[in-house]
Amino acid sequence: MCLRLLSPGIGLAGAFFLGYLCLSAGSVWADSNTVAAGKVLAEHARLLALASQDPLLERYARELESESLSAQLEYFDVAAEAIADFWRVRQVGLPANGAAGDKLSQATGLEPFPNQFMLTVNRVRQLLWLDSHAEWPLISPQGLLRPGDSHGSIPQIGQRLWLLGDMKAKPDSSQIYEERLKLAVLRFQARHGLKQDAIVGPLTLQWLNRSPLERAQILARNFVQFVMDSSALGKRYLLVNIPAFELVLVDGGEEILRSRVIVGRTYRQTPLLSGEISNVVLNPSWRVPKKLMRKDVLPKVRKDGSYLREKQFDVFDSQGQLVEHSDADWQQLAASQFPFNLEQRPGVHNALGQFKFHFANEASVYLHDTPEKELFEHSDRALSSGCIRVDKVRELANWFADNLIRDRRTWDSMLGGRERTQWFSLTEKVPVHLVYWTAWMDGEQQAQFRNDIYNLRQNTPMLTAAQP
Repeated sequence: MCLRLLSPGIGLAGAFFLGYLCLSAGSVWADSNTVAAGKVLAEHARLLALASQDPLLERYARELESESLSAQLEYFDVAAEAIADFWRVRQVGLPANGAAGDKLSQATGLEPFPNQFMLTVNRVRQLLWLDSHAEWPLISPQGLLRPGDSHGSIPQIGQRLWLLGDMKAKPDSSQIYEERLKLAVLRFQARHGLKQDAIVGPLTLQWLNRSPLERAQILARNFVQFVMDSSALGKRYLLVNIPAFELVLVDGGEEILRSRVIVGRTYRQTPLLSGEISNVVLNPSWRVPKKLMRKDVLPKVRKDGSYLREKQFDVFDSQGQLVEHSDADWQQLAASQFPFNLEQRPGVHNALGQFKFHFANEASVYLHDTPEKELFEHSDRALSSGCIRVDKVRELANWFADNLIRDRRTWDSMLGGRERTQWFSLTEKVPVHLVYWTAWMDGEQQAQFRNDIYNLRQNTPMLTAAQP
């Protein structure tokens, strides 16, 4: 545009004047670009500072948020390098190397998983604004609150839900727990993985009383963990988010199946690991680990000697020979050292159900069916001895049969029976990842939070970023 204005008719003085205007306009654009890039980089630095509790990253965020162009120029490069180092230490690849193009391109090139990054940054910004501008006193009604109840803390609860976005319109000062508040409580409970009963009880109150700063820190830590866990994911995988009690199957980069799962109890935790599913077992038998035999099975035998027979357990000695005794004998033997091994035959009573998805790992955990389907209705599904029980197990098994099982004819012929065990190999192994995310932004741009069931994330910063 400036070159077009420099026509022969304007004269030498006019040419110098227009050249000055063009240079000034370019300088203004460059300055505004630098300020905008600095603010983008500041939000990234603050997100990582919340996750890592690194004071240097927090300092960079403050400096880059200033309106001073000199501060932008002084801190931009060193902050960009610190952010790149943060992700490099965690072996995370970035969209760009952060060194090419204008400063705004450099800043955005440092953002991993850009869509999730922007959703997280925007929500963290809102939460930090709330932390600075809204009072957040403890809500303590000293009892359960149900729809229709009247209580002095009702206006405070409505205000809190409005500030967090679960109530769409600002509430009035009514002390009656009415329908509009009920819908807001249900939304709040749903995005915190709580039982959706509209009762304001201890768990709902615990999350209502979480400060905006705490929420921002939880989101930031979990975003970093999400990026670290997700960077190596391919186009096909199974992922189990333990505190969300949820499994996702992805194929070709598209979500194929989402299912509730049951995971390990707090004292028998499901481990965080990755592996590859190599076999699907139809009608599996269950060889009971010694630890589970002592803690789970034998106490039941001591109460009822017929337990082994009714649940179809076979008992073997150390040489692998089948041992038979009366119910009364088993009840008495269960109270002693019990030098035997147990294996549950396949069938309707088998603890693994009809399907088992096997992947080699040192913890001997796997995904499987269960005869106790009613347990999937619990909101807190940390109920197993470490393995993962899958609600939509037949749908998952059907996907494997349709896509990867070698001997489909045998599979189809055996699917209706329950007595015979058969291992099926796959044409290709499927990666499986057991992860631990207690917060994330969902597809509806809502912040999801879950209880830290194993106390692995609370007040635990990520690794400190490398110093520039």
